[in-house]
Amino acid sequence: MTAVKNGHDIGTAYAMKPSTYRRELTEVGRGTPMGELLRRYWHPIGLSSDADDVPRKVRALGEDLILFRDKHGRAGLLHARCCHRGTTLYYGKVEEDGIRCCYHGWKFDTEGNCLEQPCEPDGGAFKDKVRQPWYPIEERYGLIFAYMGPSEKKPPLPRYEALETMDDGEFVEADDTSLGGGGPTIIPCNWLQHFENVVDPFHVPVLHGSFSGAQFTNMMASMPEVRFETTARGVAVRSIRRQDDGKVFYRVTEAAFPTLRVVPNPRVAQFARVESIGWVLPIDDTSFRIYVAGRVKRSGDIGRMRSKFNGKFWWDMTEQEHQQYPGDYEAQVGQGPITMHSEEHFGQSDRGILMVRRMMREQLGALAAGRDPIGINFAPDAPPIEFEAGNYIRDN
Repeated sequence: MTAVKNGHDIGTAYAMKPSTYRRELTEVGRGTPMGELLRRYWHPIGLSSDADDVPRKVRALGEDLILFRDKHGRAGLLHARCCHRGTTLYYGKVEEDGIRCCYHGWKFDTEGNCLEQPCEPDGGAFKDKVRQPWYPIEERYGLIFAYMGPSEKKPPLPRYEALETMDDGEFVEADDTSLGGGGPTIIPCNWLQHFENVVDPFHVPVLHGSFSGAQFTNMMASMPEVRFETTARGVAVRSIRRQDDGKVFYRVTEAAFPTLRVVPNPRVAQFARVESIGWVLPIDDTSFRIYVAGRVKRSGDIGRMRSKFNGKFWWDMTEQEHQQYPGDYEAQVGQGPITMHSEEHFGQSDRGILMVRRMMREQLGALAAGRDPIGINFAPDAPPIEFEAGNYIRDN
């Protein structure tokens, strides 16, 4: 029935106010509140195999960078624009001890030191006075991590118990995976739209359990009892699903600051601690990608965890099938490049999202006040970080 007042329709879209989004939470460029907060942490920017003697484009936190590995095996991450005349180092040549710009031959090592200026007298009398902007990187778990923040605030690269302690026959493998349900490697929407999804357990029985068919297991298709908790690392989601045999399927998922998604295998392949850790890398304000490192027993196991829709992988589906069987990609990208926060209407089931945003605002406040945000540990010998996340069976 049409809502009418005084002979006029009410509640039509024409009455909507201009939509807005939370810039302080979504924008990641240098100098923005969230951009500066994110730059206080290490972020994966590639697989270890991505760094070789062919320059590779990398875009992270709104910055265009070039990744390469010199002939001594040292990986480097430099700003793309050559500090001489501004052309991109993507067309450069990787040599024994650095990368040489294609335009005038200036050569830089993995830390941006200028080694040669061949067009200048004596090979470059002022080469020690210029430096190509660069970022520190470290390799771990098959990934290349970069620290893009202030040098005096650089913490040691963390270790994680889930990737340090192996069960029998396991080893660590990394993957530059798309969303678990499939999609392109680069997701064309804001990173927060995915990170918040980690603490949204109620979309699982709807989107993944009934709307598009049971994409995981029947255990995951039932509506859970949920408790949200703030932890020292972020927000934990504790879900309980009661089984016919009287036992309880207990599942813990964690969104750890700033971008870690600690999500147990939704196929519930085993009842144990979490098998993998994912990092959401904001490419810029309107795109992101995901890097994953996990314990596997066969190479390629991470990729084999991807869901199917009506028996097909995401990239094999027609547009009609994407509409009929939507997954995470469709739901999150469907919110727009940056979702309009002013148009949201939250319910009780959205408590996890509100907790994540509150924690982010608190950390933005801590940074503005000159304090270090949560999850930063400057101790070089800090023990590996442990997560509670996992799939478990309990008696009650």
